[in-house]
Amino acid sequence: MTAAVTGMALHGGIVPFGATFLCFSDYMRPSIRLAALSAARAIYVWTHDSIGLGEDGPTHQPVEHLASLRAIPKMLILRPADATETVESWRVAMRHSGGPVGLVLTRQKLPVLDRAALSPASGVAQGAYVLTGTDGPAPEVILIATGSEVPLVLEAHRRLAGDGIRSRVVSMPSWELFEAQPQTYREAVLPPAVRARVSVEAASPLGWERYVGTEGVIIGLNRFGASAPGAVVMRELGFTVDHVVEAAKAVLAKVRRAS
Repeated sequence: MTAAVTGMALHGGIVPFGATFLCFSDYMRPSIRLAALSAARAIYVWTHDSIGLGEDGPTHQPVEHLASLRAIPKMLILRPADATETVESWRVAMRHSGGPVGLVLTRQKLPVLDRAALSPASGVAQGAYVLTGTDGPAPEVILIATGSEVPLVLEAHRRLAGDGIRSRVVSMPSWELFEAQPQTYREAVLPPAVRARVSVEAASPLGWERYVGTEGVIIGLNRFGASAPGAVVMRELGFTVDHVVEAAKAVLAKVRRAS
């Protein structure tokens, strides 16, 4: 499938795509690499993107795949947080001409984020953008998430606000697009002065240190998943509002002590 998509892309005249579970990107890898080497305008739609997949178990629950795909030169990865970000991600994919694009989608149902209260999803084009937490004084802690973990982080933000802690929520669907932005934009989203940071992604933590820094906390997976209902797996492996709030308070306390 992937070789055929690459061939159609190189032939020209259409923008082809292929779709399967994210876990099966392992089988696609040689052709993905060739597409990247050739700067082919191919799109891969990968679904069932995390341990939230549930009962199919760890054989079908991707863990290391996002880190592996992000490591491929000329590869653009997008992991949207809701239906609106997915529309914007597809817009980016259709306009992108520098190589293949991977659109990484969840299996589980997600809420459509209220854009009347949050920033517009057009921020996807910059790779990362502030969803909420720009009003008033500077944030004390920054919460960064991708995909299905963004609603979780938004709830943690509300909980922290109730405890008198100012937090900022950053949705980061694409590392590659964010890294391509001017330094001024990147520092506006992730101010260097705010060292208390927490990243949340149901995947390997590899690489997240570049965004949370040496003092930050990475909530990720250093193990394979488990066979259970998706919500149970997510809860048992630490992807809960309580855990995010606890991590945010701990990193904030650590940064304050160091100051």
